[in-house]
Amino acid sequence: MSLLGGFMVPHPPMILPEVGRGSEKQIRKTIDAYRTAARGICELDPETIILTSPHSVMYSDYFHISPGASAHGDLASFGAPSVRIDADYDTEVRRLLCEETEKTGFPAGTQGERSPLLDHATIIPLTFVAQAYREAGKTPAYRLVRIGLSGLPLTEHYRLGMMIRDAVESLGRRAVFIASGDLSHKLQTYGPYGFAPEGPVYDERIMKVCGSGSFGELLAFDEDFCEKAAECGHRSFVIMAGAFDRTPVRAQALSHEDVTGVGYGICTFYPLTENGKIRHSEDRAFLDLYEKERKAEAGRKQAAEDPYVTLARCSLEYFVQNGRHISLPAALSSPAMQSALCSVPQAKENLLSRRAGAFVSLHKFGQLRGCIGTIQAVRSSLAEEIAENAVSACSEDPRFQPVQKEELPFLEYSVDVLGTPESISSPAELDVKRYGVIVTCGGRRGLLLPDLPGVDTPAQQISIARRKAGIGKNEEVRLQRFEVVRHF
Repeated sequence: MSLLGGFMVPHPPMILPEVGRGSEKQIRKTIDAYRTAARGICELDPETIILTSPHSVMYSDYFHISPGASAHGDLASFGAPSVRIDADYDTEVRRLLCEETEKTGFPAGTQGERSPLLDHATIIPLTFVAQAYREAGKTPAYRLVRIGLSGLPLTEHYRLGMMIRDAVESLGRRAVFIASGDLSHKLQTYGPYGFAPEGPVYDERIMKVCGSGSFGELLAFDEDFCEKAAECGHRSFVIMAGAFDRTPVRAQALSHEDVTGVGYGICTFYPLTENGKIRHSEDRAFLDLYEKERKAEAGRKQAAEDPYVTLARCSLEYFVQNGRHISLPAALSSPAMQSALCSVPQAKENLLSRRAGAFVSLHKFGQLRGCIGTIQAVRSSLAEEIAENAVSACSEDPRFQPVQKEELPFLEYSVDVLGTPESISSPAELDVKRYGVIVTCGGRRGLLLPDLPGVDTPAQQISIARRKAGIGKNEEVRLQRFEVVRHF
């Protein structure tokens, strides 16, 4: 057997009368749709429920899978201790999944548990499921696999879903997938989180995508856009989508409401069958299709990149493939570099004769993958500065694991060549689009490049630079600004 159904559901505590105390009537449509989805789960009577929760343990670079034989939790923190769920874990599915993640080096497992208690994004869906079983006069016999989200790219969330599906199939489990997650939290000015224009756009788009079962489009949501929309469930939905990779589904949007300023959407997904077996379609191999397009896009950008970026790319690729630095003459004489210099012949003289600080940034699938640079020149030429910083960006940025060979076709590069920093007396002399900022306090110094997504004000710019340098918000700093020439 395999996954018998998927369910995209929200988790507002107020949806339960024990918490809402009458306010739940505001989202009557959501409650009715939730009960419909829960009855669907009851009718399938699964042996295993896979549940992904934004409020379970979450790490930036690791998926946490809840350990142990069982767990419980209640809504006492929301004033409703009587709402309680006790669940046994499916230790066999978890074991098989963890064996596969360990074998492949995929960043997921049972390490790093902070609390064994079930979170509200788990309790609320399971409470509706329990109610559906009671109304049907049945006793649930499912076991649970609870999985947290991560800060890793959406592609890795989708890949985890594929691994979950494989574990379920290997054991012949009758399973359903519950993807717990609210939509945008910024839909109304009167809402608890205020309004952002991205909020309604996100909700409309996600309901269209999920309501039609167009799972491949989930991967194309820009991370910065999702952050501005303040959604909490997108990664949860992507894991579920991965669990239905290559599987045609009958998708239905049951409801969407935003009356509280937070979006609540409910969709159901049932795999299509043929002769009693779940159908498969290569047209729905969405991760393969997405990576193929991203690889082609990176190739198009490489064909149009300027010599500064080509030098960074050639230096990085040689290091990743060979484990050592390429010599500067070899890098400059490489076929890719010679081709790039044909269109900008004067660049070679500038690279060899000029000295300047430079930052090399790497992105993969729209997310930062590494960034290292120098504020001022520390090497004999700009060419050396770029080549060395490119290698450092892929191997020494402490925020990321070193770049692997299989990632090279998907990387996108930019090179920022820094102008001379100049002192300024106040943030009023900054322009986040034009100037980068350097903050200095004693021996600590933090830098932020200009024109970065999500950085809209000088105050944000200075705050981030302070944090990077470990400078407290009340410590006095010296400010400098600089301009850059950005190469793609």
